Amino acid sequence: MNIIMLGGPGAGKGTASTELSKDLKIVHISTGDIFREAIKNETELGKKIQDYMNRGVLVPDEIVNDVVKERLQAPDCANGVILDGFPRTKQQAEVLDRIFEESGKKLDAAIELSIPDEDIIKRLSGRRICSNKECGAIYNVVTRPPKVENVCDVCGSALYIRKDDNAETVKVRLEEYHRTSKDLLEYYRKDNRLKTVYPKIDSSVESLMNEIKKILEI
Repeated sequence: MNIIMLGGPGAGKGTASTELSKDLKIVHISTGDIFREAIKNETELGKKIQDYMNRGVLVPDEIVNDVVKERLQAPDCANGVILDGFPRTKQQAEVLDRIFEESGKKLDAAIELSIPDEDIIKRLSGRRICSNKECGAIYNVVTRPPKVENVCDVCGSALYIRKDDNAETVKVRLEEYHRTSKDLLEYYRKDNRLKTVYPKIDSSVESLMNEIKKILEI
């Protein structure tokens, strides 16, 4: 089964994709993780991506398309994938369909996590991430605070705030998402591949996954 997870920044795509990956036993591909690895390694691609992220704008299609196409050719994608963070535009969606067609596959569903902007701003502004890259646990001072302020429950490392999680940058990211996603959502809606879930800001992971499994009929 091949699935994409759609939604604005902070909608919960990463969490939902990770859990669904475990249940379906297929690989979860996050373009964000691929990008952050490039940034961490200070590659030329990483430097370009960091500049776009700091400005709160999307990484250009030509860069993203090449990264995703190469990743989908890996052996661990043979039984299906869950794409998180791609596609973000109609043009990327068309490229993805061609990639699947070339390998004799198809996209089974596009799952949209639809959350009001004000809830996303509240959620992202309160997000805290473990500084230990091997851990990477994510918390939220509103919905899932750590037991000790700014300290990871799992490994005890310090927590940090991503540069692009401040309220003003989040607003810019949301404006960009709405601008680019209108045609993207319609692209998948027209042939009934789009499935929409409406999580609340305080929704548990279990309740979110139950909704997703219901619409996927699994």
